[in-house]
Amino acid sequence: MEILTMGVEEEFVLVDLTTRAPVNRAPQVIRRAGQRLGDQVQTELFEAQIEICTRATASRGDLHDELARLRAEVGAAAREAHCVPVACGTPVLPPEETLTVTDSARYRLMAGRFASLLTRENGVAREDGLVCGCHVHLGTFDRERALALAQHMRPWLPVLQALAGNSPYARRHDTGYQSWRAVEHARWPTVGPTPVLDDEPQYLAHVERLVRDGTILDNRMVYWHARPSEHVPTLEIRIADANAELDTVVLLAILMRGLATTLLSRVHASVPPPRVPGSWLLRAHRLAAARGLTGTGLDPADGRERPAADLVDTLIAEARPGLDLTGDTAWAYEQWQRIRTDGGGAARQRAVFHRHGRLIEVVDSLAAATTNS
Repeated sequence: MEILTMGVEEEFVLVDLTTRAPVNRAPQVIRRAGQRLGDQVQTELFEAQIEICTRATASRGDLHDELARLRAEVGAAAREAHCVPVACGTPVLPPEETLTVTDSARYRLMAGRFASLLTRENGVAREDGLVCGCHVHLGTFDRERALALAQHMRPWLPVLQALAGNSPYARRHDTGYQSWRAVEHARWPTVGPTPVLDDEPQYLAHVERLVRDGTILDNRMVYWHARPSEHVPTLEIRIADANAELDTVVLLAILMRGLATTLLSRVHASVPPPRVPGSWLLRAHRLAAARGLTGTGLDPADGRERPAADLVDTLIAEARPGLDLTGDTAWAYEQWQRIRTDGGGAARQRAVFHRHGRLIEVVDSLAAATTNS
């Protein structure tokens, strides 16, 4: 087995230090942070959010340290602009100013083509369009191998999504979900399970058809839960909410890598991937968004409903050969037991609200965890 590299992209919402509401200050924050971070801090669709990007690494410790450094640098730059980055799938409080789309040629084109997703009938920006995810890049893969690995990973991604749920609140309301971001994000074309595609020519023909039909602008708008990245030679997993707890982010990355390492041996042996029906996968992802770790999910092997926590146990067992290879097994179990006992991100947000009765306290706890301040 080969040790795969991994990298993480995290999206944060910028909230005002006084109101705790989203604010359009990404240009100022990126200008300041970019002096030290360069292209490791980037724009996102709205000027009320930013993205940090790690370098590829094979080390769990190095990934943790780099994420901590990037978060701290962005946090310091944000405070100079009287705001703070918050890692959560959806903003807890609504903005008090009109959200603005980032002023770039690509984002302007997206805003024009997909206006119904970004603006309301009166032309005001849709505040429910602001969502923040955490994307994990695995390996160095050509498109063919990345696509093959994505086919094998499809049934397991709802389990990882349940582990990553961190958006129970949106616009001052408890949505009843563990990941409301998954609901909002699914309004975009192509968001969902990777289609069953057998090889690179099928992939290229499928994407070309989506572009030709006007479904997407280009191949960068393929937003499948697992996709061959078009800007770096990796497999990109896109099912996680942004999480404030740094150890949770690292756990997600090493579980994805461990699982990919295990499944890669089947790819190399030309073992056909499981042909899971699309309707089954969609239901599994809906359950993960709605219930997270608190209810049931669908077993990746046979589709039976099982407690979501038991499915995480099964996933870790499946990923264990890959985790053992990198010495991450004991740490992964330790972190999983912490989450199993204390609850995931959504549960922690609700616990803060139940203790204090104020959503501002929820935002403050997320902000503090994001930048460790």
